[in-house]
Amino acid sequence: MRVTRGSVRHNRHKKIRKLAKGYRGMRRTTFKKANEAVMKAGEHAYIDRKKKKRVFRQLWIARLNAAVREQGVSYSRFIKALKDKKIELNRKTLSELAINEPKVFEKVVEATK
Repeated sequence: MRVTRGSVRHNRHKKIRKLAKGYRGMRRTTFKKANEAVMKAGEHAYIDRKKKKRVFRQLWIARLNAAVREQGVSYSRFIKALKDKKIELNRKTLSELAINEPKVFEKVVEATK
């Protein structure tokens, strides 16, 4: 006697189709296409979680570069001066300071000179 896996298969397919909600055409309705689409989306999600960290670091560096150039220093010289003076503020914190607390950031830049 063969096993049809009725409810098990149905639930698995239902789960995949639920994940494919919002996709267009057969990628939503057909299990095979939906499964391919969901797997590919999962790959992209995994890769982009790593990429997000790079993108944010780029943003902080661009903000810092703009902020320190207003003070008459280049980004690379500013970062080297921070390391030399042993000021351990990361780029995220520094860029937040530059935007939200310009007076405090100005003092940090002065401390590196």
